[in-house]
Amino acid sequence: MADWNPALYRRFESERTRPAIELLARVPLAEAPYAVDLGCGPGNSTELLAARYAQAEIVGVDSSEAMLASARERLPGLRFELADIATWRPARPPALIFANAVLQWLPDHATLLPRLFDSLAPGGVLALQMPDNLDEPSHRAMRELAAQPPWSAWLPHAAALREKPLAAAAYYDLLAPRAAAVDVWHTVYRHPMASPEAIVDWLRSTGLRVFVDPLPEPEREGYLRAYRARIADAYPARADGQRLLDFPRLFVVARRPAP
Repeated sequence: MADWNPALYRRFESERTRPAIELLARVPLAEAPYAVDLGCGPGNSTELLAARYAQAEIVGVDSSEAMLASARERLPGLRFELADIATWRPARPPALIFANAVLQWLPDHATLLPRLFDSLAPGGVLALQMPDNLDEPSHRAMRELAAQPPWSAWLPHAAALREKPLAAAAYYDLLAPRAAAVDVWHTVYRHPMASPEAIVDWLRSTGLRVFVDPLPEPEREGYLRAYRARIADAYPARADGQRLLDFPRLFVVARRPAP
């Protein structure tokens, strides 16, 4: 599969950064001497951490070379590292692990989240948000089309590349026995989008990649035509002509006990 496309991702940067702003606002740390932006992407979330914790050592971590190149261009004074987040370990215990829209790509959260949490310094915080949209029309259409010929021949495993997140209460139960405090919540964003094509562009830089990138031409164009038609039906024009893209997200902020 092709690497991520930072330019396409940044086309909707304001909407993508809003959840990171709201997540960071709930982080109960006045200072964070060492903070890690896990799954930093093109650096939009890292920039938020640098603004809030100006004296901190901040490291951005991502598995995409293209995203890291974009982040380094944006924030040349910070350090960015290539790593597989599934096996990543911090060089030393961070005060903050900030994971904005990345952990949804990783399996076995029952093991992953306690491991990340236990790697924090005493009093440190794990703050994460993930899309919780696999049951939305946008994502059901991806899977339904992938199960149809001719695309099914090329996409036998695409739907399995992302697992549905656990229930909010399950994340609470995972972390509460280890934590001084755990805060979990859902938010449903409703993003006004100019057209069905705009919604497809939004998704092509994230969840739609795993369905579109493996397809050869002309199967790719055929899939996208069928997908655009489904998006047009699922997200009708509102009173002003815009389409509202419903986007549920799950948030977790957990703090380790202080020493």
